[in-house]
Amino acid sequence: MNRHHVAAVAFTLLAFGLAVSAAAQDIAGSSDHPVVARYKGATIRAQSRQEFDAFAVPLGPADKSEKKFKKEEQLEGKVVKTLYQAPAGASPLAVSRSYQDALKQSGFEILYACSPKQCNEEGRVAVTLGYSGTYLGPLGGRSPDDAGTYLFTARHPKNNVYVVVVAFNIWGDPSRVFYTVNVVEVKPMQTEMVVVKAKELAEDITKTGHASIYGIYFDTGKAVIKPESKPVIDEIAKLLNSQATLKLHVVGHTDNVGTLPSNMTLSKQRAEAVVNALVNDHRIAAARLIANGVGPLAPVASNAAEEGRAKNRRVELVGQ
Repeated sequence: MNRHHVAAVAFTLLAFGLAVSAAAQDIAGSSDHPVVARYKGATIRAQSRQEFDAFAVPLGPADKSEKKFKKEEQLEGKVVKTLYQAPAGASPLAVSRSYQDALKQSGFEILYACSPKQCNEEGRVAVTLGYSGTYLGPLGGRSPDDAGTYLFTARHPKNNVYVVVVAFNIWGDPSRVFYTVNVVEVKPMQTEMVVVKAKELAEDITKTGHASIYGIYFDTGKAVIKPESKPVIDEIAKLLNSQATLKLHVVGHTDNVGTLPSNMTLSKQRAEAVVNALVNDHRIAAARLIANGVGPLAPVASNAAEEGRAKNRRVELVGQ
């Protein structure tokens, strides 16, 4: 978002009773997100900032058995998660409504929202999303209505920014109201990896029998090659055109986010997309290429952090 739009958003939030000034009780080094300010009188209790990470935004009710939402969208980009403690006298409903009204006035659309009974259905998931962005289990009261949990997901259609707000009280205590503001600015990972050249690919395959390819981009959970992948696809085509007898296995790899069956399928579909691009756009003979996928079964780094997961999401060329 540009500076003018951020200012407009901040003005709208103020108009709905949200204050942008930092409170003295905030934890050291924390601050409000420039797009989403705070409820007046709230203080920051925890904050996490990642320049690039994955985040699942809820678009439907919770599923107790799967420990996730029945409908959600996996996003990637800059993720800022902030946990606030609301001031005395504030209710989860007041916090949620203030944010919804402010965001709608600044151009956001509400994609999904749930009230206490709906948010806590199927075992009272309560702040499932919460501060961590993952399933935490119920933090509500004795019954769904006691939990006082309100959740909503909003998106700005022009700037591809998502906001998920979860307001709740701890164990049904109305005097202890907390809320999380999770902001996801969707964007591709900015990588310092240089586009590999055909000569380097040939050297890797000769020495080790395979070459790892980065720079072929897909949307999360999808197998459609994004336009910015063209320079890498072009280099693979140059390699094949320079060695007329070379035949390759094109192998897709994923991280471990999601189920094994879905990742196995996705990795093969992505490998097939690369083969199709080489055959259709560069006239490489289909008989020279075999697509397959191994999902997360051959990692080159730990999947515990996004840096490692990014290295594991790759395509490999393996000599036949």
